Amino acid sequence: MSGPAYPAAHAIAARVRDHFARHVAEAQQRGQTGLAMPPDADTIEALIDAAFWASLRREENVVPTISLAFLTPDEAPYPLRFDRAIPLEPGRLVKLAPAVERAGIHLGVHRDGGALWVWGTVRMIPPLCVVVEVTAPGLLVVKHHRGGEAGKFVNVAVLEGDRVKMVDEHASSLPDCPPLLTSLLGFDSPASWIDSVNVLVQLAVSMRAHRRGGILLVVPDSSDAWTESIVRPIPYAVSPPFDVLGRLARASSAGESGRTWQDALARVVDLIAGLTAVDGATIMTTRYDVLAFGAKIARKKGSPQVEQVVVTEPIEGGVAEVMHPTQLGGTRHLSAAQFVHDQRDAVVLVASQDGRFTVFAWSPCENMVHAHRVEVLLL
Repeated sequence: MSGPAYPAAHAIAARVRDHFARHVAEAQQRGQTGLAMPPDADTIEALIDAAFWASLRREENVVPTISLAFLTPDEAPYPLRFDRAIPLEPGRLVKLAPAVERAGIHLGVHRDGGALWVWGTVRMIPPLCVVVEVTAPGLLVVKHHRGGEAGKFVNVAVLEGDRVKMVDEHASSLPDCPPLLTSLLGFDSPASWIDSVNVLVQLAVSMRAHRRGGILLVVPDSSDAWTESIVRPIPYAVSPPFDVLGRLARASSAGESGRTWQDALARVVDLIAGLTAVDGATIMTTRYDVLAFGAKIARKKGSPQVEQVVVTEPIEGGVAEVMHPTQLGGTRHLSAAQFVHDQRDAVVLVASQDGRFTVFAWSPCENMVHAHRVEVLLL
C-alpha cells in the first residue's frame, strides 16, 4: 500500500491480536472447532490501515461501506472467489465497494507470499474471524461473529479518527449490569453464541438504524405501576397488546430458529423499532408485548425530580461520571432518567438522532439511575 500510515492502527493492533488469540485458545480448550485462526499484529494493522484510507475516498461521490474478513477461501462456506486476487489497497477497495455494500457481505482477505490479497466475497464466516468494517468516513469497527448466519456481531474495538476505544469485555461483570449490556458484550457465555438471540439487542440495533431517535420503555409484565409515570390518555394505546414479538421469542426458547423464523423476527423487530420514531415513548412489557407508543412520560406524583445519574461506557479505561441527565442529551434522556428513577424495575432504551444509544436502569449499589452508553457496541 502507498500513502501515510494510520497511527491508530499501529496503536491498537497488538491489543486486538491478543484479544483474538486469547478467545481462540479458550474456545479450543472447550473443544470448539471450525474457528478462524487469528492473524498477527502486522496483519491486523494492515487491515485497519487499508480500511481507514478507503473510508476517506469516494466512488462516484458515494462513501464506501466495506467489511474485510480475514480468512482463507477454504475457511469460507460457499465463497465467491475471484480468478485473480486483488492487492489490499485503498483504491482497489473503493472500486469494489459497490458490489459488497449490502449487509452481511464481506471481502475475504488472506496473506500470500508476504502480501495481503482480496480473494473474493463471502457471506458466512467462522466464529472468531477478524472483521474490520467501515461504517462511516474515518469510523471503523473491529468485530467478530458469534457464529452461524444470524445474530449481532461482537464488537472488539472502535476507531474514529485518532480516537481508539477498546471494548471492556469485563464490563458485564460489574454490579447491576443490565442483561441487554451483557448480551451486547457477548463475552460471558461464548458457548451459547451460535444459538443466542436477544430480542432487546435487535431492537436496539434497529432503533439506532432509523436515525430518528426514540425511547423504548420495558416495564414488568406483572405490574401496572408504570402507568403512574405516563400522561393519560395515551395517544396510541394498543388494544389488545401486540404480542407477535413475544410469541416469536418464546418460539425461540422452544427450539425454533430456522430461516423463516429469523426473517419473521427481523420484520417484527423493525416494525416495533419504527414505532419508537414517533414522538413520545413506546411501551413494551418484559414478555415483549407492545402496549402503546407515542406516550408522554411524566414525573410520578410525589416523586422528586431526578438531579443526577451515573454514566459509564463499556470501554477499557472508562471512568464512571456523575452528571445531570440533560448533559447526556435532550428531553428524551431527562424523561428516561426520570422514568427509571420513579419505576425502578423498568429499563429504558434511548436512541439519539446522532447515533448515540443509552440504556437506563436503576442501580441499587449506587442508589441512583445508571446510564449505560452502549453505541460503541451497536456499530
